[in-house]
Amino acid sequence: MSKDTLPNTAEINASLSSEEKIELYRQMMRIRRFEERSLRAYQGKKIGGFLHLYIGQEAVAVGACSLMGEHDHVITAYRDHGHAIAVGMDTKPLMAELYGKSTGCSKGKGGSMHYFDPSNNYWGGHGIVGGQIPLGVGLAYGVKYQGNKGASMAFMGDGAVNQGAVHESMNLAALWDLPCVFVIENNRYSMGTSQVRSTAGPGIAERAEGYGMHWEKCFGHDVYEVRETLHKALTLAREDHKPSVVEIDTYRYRGHSVADPDKTYRTREEIDAYRKNKDPLIIFQKTLGDEGVMSDELQKEIDQAARKEADIAADFAEASPYPTPDDIQDDVYWEADNPDQRKSQGRLFFS
Repeated sequence: MSKDTLPNTAEINASLSSEEKIELYRQMMRIRRFEERSLRAYQGKKIGGFLHLYIGQEAVAVGACSLMGEHDHVITAYRDHGHAIAVGMDTKPLMAELYGKSTGCSKGKGGSMHYFDPSNNYWGGHGIVGGQIPLGVGLAYGVKYQGNKGASMAFMGDGAVNQGAVHESMNLAALWDLPCVFVIENNRYSMGTSQVRSTAGPGIAERAEGYGMHWEKCFGHDVYEVRETLHKALTLAREDHKPSVVEIDTYRYRGHSVADPDKTYRTREEIDAYRKNKDPLIIFQKTLGDEGVMSDELQKEIDQAARKEADIAADFAEASPYPTPDDIQDDVYWEADNPDQRKSQGRLFFS
């Protein structure tokens, strides 16, 4: 965060209209209610596999994705629901994907960790820790190669920063001047180990200095601060094709996944203190109230609409059909799905 200005007075935020500010809050609320409805569905045994909830981190995805332009791209890890909603994906196919239904955004074959929407420059949703970061650098290479003015935002958690692929990616981005912003959502505990027990050095973002890269840090409970910080990194990427590392201090309220009991590595008092003092929705609601932008009545309307939308998404998922056994070979090989354009020889599938 800039030491010279407050986040709400930074140019990128001061230029926001009242309607745009309300939309930021609306998006954050939509994520919160979608995640809470997803949790209920999981507890009701409607969702199988893993479910990594984004509750507590809403300001990060919304703040970052609100800055996207035509040639900006997003790729992230398995805690991907918030980013998907923030880029503009419809919540109905998102919920259907959690249910494993054919109407899901990945046709029910990916589940919680594998949301995709190329039409919104959203490239997942990846279950391999750190595995999305080389792909994010590839997106940045594509932006530069095509001569476009844009950037790739490659999101990861603090648990990914020690993966070799992450360091190789940062090295390449710095070496080739690629417009990639490495966004680290530092929620402090990786899968279940405190950062102080897993990561050496003075800090995570400071590692960028080893590659001669620009770096920034900010708090993730303030959507204005997220926007101010990422705006600087994105401008550097778009204008000069320079990569950056941005570390965002944030917090997840739930376990690593819903299956994580979350009772061994942090205290209930710590979680409650963050909810009370740094909840991104409560903080932004107060900010907008102080600015005279949002009334209590409007806040309640936004909340009710978000709850209704989440319920509609769940109803859609419930009513949707499952994929059939015949669908298992679809969307695996391009040539199998487009046989009239196939050029290779031999078998594509083996029984």
